Amino acid sequence: MINYKGKVAARRLYEEFGLSSSHDFEVEDLVHARDIIYEEKALPHSDGRIVFGKSKAMISINSEIQYAGRKRFTIAHELGHYEMHRGSKLPEDTPLTLDYFKHGSQEYEANEFATELLMPEHEFRSFVQDRAFSPELLREIAAYFNTSITSSAFRYLQIGPHPLFLFYSRNRNLVYWKNSPNYYLTVKDIIRLPVPDDSVAMEFYDHQTIYSQEESAQEIVKSTWFETRGYDDNAPFYEYAIVTKNYNTVLSVVWED
Repeated sequence: MINYKGKVAARRLYEEFGLSSSHDFEVEDLVHARDIIYEEKALPHSDGRIVFGKSKAMISINSEIQYAGRKRFTIAHELGHYEMHRGSKLPEDTPLTLDYFKHGSQEYEANEFATELLMPEHEFRSFVQDRAFSPELLREIAAYFNTSITSSAFRYLQIGPHPLFLFYSRNRNLVYWKNSPNYYLTVKDIIRLPVPDDSVAMEFYDHQTIYSQEESAQEIVKSTWFETRGYDDNAPFYEYAIVTKNYNTVLSVVWED
């Protein structure tokens, strides 16, 4: 059963404050409007956290987050916890909980809230309509909506017009994968095993290779990630590796022309 709680909560916030676009507000202003104590400070091994007190809540954001989009998504994620999970005891959030492979319902709901708040469905669809998919498009999405490149990739996977697969790996091993709706290929049975030797992800793990923006769409063969019954067809596939060096993770965006 699909969980729409985060999306509904974000849309309710838009209605409450009379917002029509993701550019109508700063997330910090919504936090202050809820009378939440907000601070930025060094948080070792954590991007953000929310603590519920008897009368108020406090959101803390790691002051060492380097990218504005990642910081904004983290704030929105914590605000989502406030809107939906008040009174709960929640863990600190790291890049490992701020992605869509976290299956705990509260983390999923907070991610869905942040996604709909920062990249509303109608606005996102309008932005990507009739535009060819590429890593550059993901970067443009992240810049336009002022959010992280990772959340932009997941949002595109959900509702973008070009079908994708996303493969999330950590410390060389594949953790999980997701596919766009109604886009089915048989993925190799490698969950919890090393990513393929000929993948762009493994180039990072083996050699710390991170391609420039101009070269970020690396051509691969279909059999790199998918079962092909012994042969590859002629359709070119591409892999874009989004690397988080501090956590030794790679989000591989894979698509075909």
